[in-house]
Amino acid sequence: MWRGLYTAATGMISEQKRTDVIANNIANAATTGYKRDLTIHKEFHEMLIKRVNDFEEDGTVGLSVAPFNSLADLGTSREDVTQIKGFNADPFYRPNIGRLGLGDYIDEIAVNYEQGALESTGNTFDLAIVGDGFFAVQTPDGVRYTRNGAFFKNNAGYLQDIRGYNLLDAQGNPIRIPANARDSQISITGNGTITVPGNALVVNPVTNRLEFAGNQNNRQVLAQIQFVEFGNRLATQKQGDNLYYVVADNEGNDPQAQPVGQNIRARIMNPNAQPRPATGEILQGSLEKSNTAIVSEMVELIHNHRLYEANAKAVLTQDSALDKAVNSVGNLNG
Repeated sequence: MWRGLYTAATGMISEQKRTDVIANNIANAATTGYKRDLTIHKEFHEMLIKRVNDFEEDGTVGLSVAPFNSLADLGTSREDVTQIKGFNADPFYRPNIGRLGLGDYIDEIAVNYEQGALESTGNTFDLAIVGDGFFAVQTPDGVRYTRNGAFFKNNAGYLQDIRGYNLLDAQGNPIRIPANARDSQISITGNGTITVPGNALVVNPVTNRLEFAGNQNNRQVLAQIQFVEFGNRLATQKQGDNLYYVVADNEGNDPQAQPVGQNIRARIMNPNAQPRPATGEILQGSLEKSNTAIVSEMVELIHNHRLYEANAKAVLTQDSALDKAVNSVGNLNG
């Protein structure tokens, strides 16, 4: 009885965690570039059920038949042995009763990187990723990666996200737009190359701001956006705020701030943990929506609630049986 109680309880714990994941997906249905999470369930090792007096690998348990090795040695045959519904009293027969499941647990919360729908905004610094890839931004915790391409130009000319984190170029430096460049004059190509008018870039000694100079009919490269991907999708994990961090560094060591378990560490192999040029494409003037489908998530939430209720009823049934076993079966007063 105790085993059944714990088995049902593990199901309730798993479904509770799954509910949290679904709720988080629904909450981020309108978050730009958000990728929905999936819970990966794994079953505990099953237990082989056998009768008490059945043979073990190293001999018999309970009923001793030594030194005999067969029914013939005992002076009988299989036809003379009582058989009821697949069970029999043959001491040399080891029936396969079946296996007992011991419940399940959440093995991993995986990220579904399926492409989200694209929304055209017309804003110069709204960038959508089509395919694989991440933008790199500078945070207080170091370089982090995101697919949220809703950037803007601050008063100093730096490209930042909504939290004020600077968008980085291929060399890891913040990207600064020339002071005399209008938004309509900024062009960003599919691989992340930012071009502005002119033939040269100079620093205005009065404002100490970068400006373009020369023929405005010409185009020049201002910066190359750090647009990367990873060989293994397990190389990045969600940090929160729609940001991702690298699980392993270039030497394969875990970041000290956020270590991971051995099971994950063994699956992260270099050079897959190193960022490399992305194979996706950047689309200027658009944003990638969340890939969460609210209707599907609500259906999953209802289904999950029913599974939780079923496990809860199993717990109550086991508890009721235990109550009767303790208070009724052993009661001598009837």
